Amino acid sequence: MSKIAVSITCAKNDPDKATVGFVVANASVASGQETVVFLTVDGVYLSEEGYANDIHEEGFAPLKELMIQFLEAGGQLWVCSPCFKKRGLDEEKLVNGAKIVGGAKLIEFLSQGAACITY
Repeated sequence: MSKIAVSITCAKNDPDKATVGFVVANASVASGQETVVFLTVDGVYLSEEGYANDIHEEGFAPLKELMIQFLEAGGQLWVCSPCFKKRGLDEEKLVNGAKIVGGAKLIEFLSQGAACITY
């Protein structure tokens, strides 16, 4: 099994990239790869319950559904701690399955041979 990290740096500021990032992450986890989505920069907003509810790019499933599918398939959702704190977000409002981590956690995952794709 390979390891794949999908770094998503945007949210409503570029919903196309945020959506495609989760499409790729779902394809990865569905093909049996150990897959992590790392939400960073403005992507951390996606970790807030309800934020993604109205993001729906034409031609794709709604982003909320893509996120749920990813987690239900066994994907891991990591949220950049400094980015989260910088934006004043509330840990009590995290979507189920999200975990706040530091950059060292991502580096550890990458050092184990994970490929990284950024959106």
